[in-house]
Amino acid sequence: MDINKNNNYCDEKIFSDFFINHSKLLNNYIFYKCGNSNLASDIVQDAFLKFWSNCKKVIPGKAKSFLYTIANNLFLNEYSKSNVVLTFKNSQTKNYTNESPEFLLEEKEFGIKLQRAISNLSEAQRIAFLMNRIDGKKYKEIAEILEISVKAVEKRIHNALLNLRSEIENL
Repeated sequence: MDINKNNNYCDEKIFSDFFINHSKLLNNYIFYKCGNSNLASDIVQDAFLKFWSNCKKVIPGKAKSFLYTIANNLFLNEYSKSNVVLTFKNSQTKNYTNESPEFLLEEKEFGIKLQRAISNLSEAQRIAFLMNRIDGKKYKEIAEILEISVKAVEKRIHNALLNLRSEIENL
C-alpha cells in the first residue's frame, strides 16, 4: 500500500478513523490541563475542525503531534493560567455495599485529599502523571505527544509521585 494514501487526512474515511482513535484521549489530555469537561470537549471539537481545514499540511507520521499542538494552542488561547482544581465526576451508579460507614467516610476523605494533591501538582507533572495512570500511556507515547524526551517524562512522573506521597499520608 502507498504510505501517502494511508496518511491522506483529507479523505473522510481516514479522518473519521483518526477522529475515533484520538478524540477521547485528546479530550482527556485537555481535561487534565483545564479541569473543565465542557471546555475540554469544545477545544477538542475546535482542534479537529482546524485539523480538517489544514489536512493538506499534515506530514505523514506527525498527525497526532500536529493535532495535540493545535489543541494545546487552542487551550492556551482559551484558558488563562490559574491553579486548577480537578473534579472527577463519578460515572458509576450508586452501589450499595456492606462496607461500614467509617470505611466509606475514610474512602471519601482520601478521594478528596487525592484530588487536592493532584490539583496542586505543576501542570507538567499533572499531565504526564494522569496520561500515564488514567490513560495507560507509556512514557514513550507521552514523550511523543508532549514533544519532550522520555527522560523528561520519567522525571515529571517521578516528581509527581514524590509530591503526592508527601501530601497524602499512607499512599
